[in-house]
Amino acid sequence: MTNHQSQRAIKAFEDFVSTPLETRLQRHLDTSSQSAVLTLFEDVAANVPAYKAFLAEQEIDPRAIQTFEDFQKLPAIAKENYILRYPLPDLCRYGQLQTCDIIAASSGSTGKPTFWPRFFTDELQIATRFEQIFHDSFFADTRSTLAVICFTLGTWVGGMFTTNCCRYLASKGYPITVITPGNNKEEILRVVRELGSNFEQVVLLGYPPFLKDVIDTGIARGVDWQQYQIKLVMAGEVFSEEWRSLVGERIGAKNPCYDFASLYGTADAGVLGNETPLSICIRRFLAEHPDAAKALFGESRLPTLIQYDPINRFFEVQDGTLLFSGDNGIPLVRYNILDTGGIVSYDAMLQFLAEWGFDPREKLVQTRLMSQRVAGVPPVVATGVASLQTQDSLRGIHSLPFVYVFGRSNFTVSYFGANIYPENVTVGLEQPIIQEWVTGKFVLQVKEDTDKNRFLSVIVELAPGVEESEDKQQAIAASIFSQLLRLNSEFANYVPPEYQTPQVTLAATGDPEYFPVGVKHRYTRR
Repeated sequence: MTNHQSQRAIKAFEDFVSTPLETRLQRHLDTSSQSAVLTLFEDVAANVPAYKAFLAEQEIDPRAIQTFEDFQKLPAIAKENYILRYPLPDLCRYGQLQTCDIIAASSGSTGKPTFWPRFFTDELQIATRFEQIFHDSFFADTRSTLAVICFTLGTWVGGMFTTNCCRYLASKGYPITVITPGNNKEEILRVVRELGSNFEQVVLLGYPPFLKDVIDTGIARGVDWQQYQIKLVMAGEVFSEEWRSLVGERIGAKNPCYDFASLYGTADAGVLGNETPLSICIRRFLAEHPDAAKALFGESRLPTLIQYDPINRFFEVQDGTLLFSGDNGIPLVRYNILDTGGIVSYDAMLQFLAEWGFDPREKLVQTRLMSQRVAGVPPVVATGVASLQTQDSLRGIHSLPFVYVFGRSNFTVSYFGANIYPENVTVGLEQPIIQEWVTGKFVLQVKEDTDKNRFLSVIVELAPGVEESEDKQQAIAASIFSQLLRLNSEFANYVPPEYQTPQVTLAATGDPEYFPVGVKHRYTRR
């Protein structure tokens, strides 16, 4: 037994339980995030054998890294040049794997698992991201809450990590009770039906397509989701605001900015950031204004937009790719997770939106006031951001920076020089009527006909019990075409009109060639 480990755990847990959320989220205002990341580098360079060896191979003297400008010249690390090249213990502090108490596994494109050890204190860091969501979005400090873990359990990171973080919130005093059916749909439905009415709200935590499947199956079986005041926490996939609205309608959600939250999570380092009511409000505005989104993000697709704590996870952008640094069981310095995206400061975001005539803070306040009136809460005399400084209406508004994430760049197809994104097609399948026919899964490809003319092919999975018809096929093609024109300016301008209408093929649920059951779905094929 090591006294150091127990003292480390006790100190971190006391700090987590006793420190208010607001205090944690304001640290970046009083502490330089650049100084914090330099301190992390010095610690890792001195105490992690693998990083010592990495720097030596690059002929870098860590004592020469004195400024943030020096730090930015350090070579980025990634799985290939760092994680997979050194023994697992050497990636941990002091070369001791036993300083960690749990190991998760992730599988990359090769299918070979990568192991990610962590300690209790690493999870406490991430628990603050969950506290942001449960406190700011779901008001779970005042509402009894059943948290239903719908992520896969086992060695995969999502289920166990999420379970632990929710339990830490309960230890802090939140009236949260956790249950872990995992991705067992039948068990999830049983849990909600038999336990849900004992709580003021039920939170489902899982992957977006799976949660939608659970909800749709529940509706088909007569589950009245609205009575349970359902909230959703998601991770793992980019989804559209049309998807959020559709699912919100099916669960009876009244305020999408406060009833949903998505995590930017990874097995490599836990949760890097999370959606907030403010980021969701902004993203919904940008979804309705594609020109503004293109001006802000530089692409004709809508990324995941989150806020992050730069003291906890420090982001940089290098050649359009996100790098992050953060402490964990395997500390990471300038780590390239291969996600494309960018960073926008809090002030820069509000300034940009102001130029488009939009103030998301005012929008959130109006939304909260409206929901309070619906709930019968007495209205305040004045309105606006300034008048609500002491009220719950300002929950979810923090001056944290934003990071936007497109995901892996190789998930696009090129058609007449235009980059076609799965996200563009998704919106076409989420339009009224169409959404009732399909599961939301599809395969996007560029093919050639017998004359070697290229065409855009979309294989679409029909919902269970829905039969194929030419009318459905034409309606789906028209819907996808309409949204491609609206959302993707490259498509509208690069692709000749006679080649713009996609050729849609309808496939049955679980089609073994395109939609095999139990296999992670890929939305594009080369």
